Amino acid sequence: MGAGPSGRRATLADVAAVAGVSKATVSKTLNGRDDVAGTTRERVLAAVAELGYRPTTTGAPVPQRRAVAVVFDLPASPYILKVLEGILAATTAAHLDLLTRLAPGLGDRRRRTVAREWVAEQRASGVVGIAGLTLSAPDALIDAAADAGIPFVMVDPVDTTNERMLSVGSSNWAGARTAAEHLVALGHRRIGWIGGPEASGAAQDRFYGFNAAMDAAGLTVDPALVRTDRFDVATGARHAHDLLTSADPPTAIMAADDELAVGVLAAAHALGVRVPDELSVTGFDDTSQAAWTTPPLTTVRQHLEGMGQMAVQALLTLTSGTWPASRHVELATSLTVRGSTGAPPGAGDRSG
Repeated sequence: MGAGPSGRRATLADVAAVAGVSKATVSKTLNGRDDVAGTTRERVLAAVAELGYRPTTTGAPVPQRRAVAVVFDLPASPYILKVLEGILAATTAAHLDLLTRLAPGLGDRRRRTVAREWVAEQRASGVVGIAGLTLSAPDALIDAAADAGIPFVMVDPVDTTNERMLSVGSSNWAGARTAAEHLVALGHRRIGWIGGPEASGAAQDRFYGFNAAMDAAGLTVDPALVRTDRFDVATGARHAHDLLTSADPPTAIMAADDELAVGVLAAAHALGVRVPDELSVTGFDDTSQAAWTTPPLTTVRQHLEGMGQMAVQALLTLTSGTWPASRHVELATSLTVRGSTGAPPGAGDRSG
């Protein structure tokens, strides 16, 4: 077993000679380093198998696993799951393990001692980079990671502008503006808004985009039709019920994410309000559920998998000692028009 060219035990140099690479490249491959090309990695592993090479206690170091940790608050969110798909694909391609972590409790994570202990646990697990997904109050974790030399990337930052972090997001303002322009072009003038938490930068940008489209069209946003709350189905249903049973209900409701929009559709159905004949509804994200609502949901598409892949790429760049050209990476959005939007009631009688 493990015989070299003269019948002796195979060495690192033998593997390098058979694979046609340097001993350093063999060592990097066996240690799971991500800076080895895929074809080179295959040659080295083939040579290891051919020679039956086994590292000795005084030879090449035992391979150590390297991992990316993903930390979040809401694991059941369709949004989180789609971003995780992209992260999983990118970590697999980079030969990294993926560890999913629930964040420490909201109060605990603000404490520096807890944050340092949590980061130390990740480091002991082989974590070389951390991605936070729409994570609230992350500053202590970001600082603890930076102090430990572990890069931290936030996807859709919620309530932080920490200078020690890199962030990945979408063109939220432009996406919401496009959706609002779509409704205005259909003839809607009284449009409601059900948004996410006020602390969410993405939610704020979407609301500003909605406002920009209304202002450009010479329309006024009625404050009575504006709601901000959590990103979930029950919240969307509750606020939609209030809006649709008011004395002067909107003919369209824009929801700041697909879960809120699903709640709006549920409330409309419960009240007997026909979509899109009597009410148009838009969402944001284009998660998998959007195509299966009744009717299918018109929504702004974010490249959620792309955001996850971009987060991993940014972490790998940071682990190499290079800081990206921009602290914030923004991916484009587009509008997916489906059956939940149409002209408002009586639009045929409008003169303009």
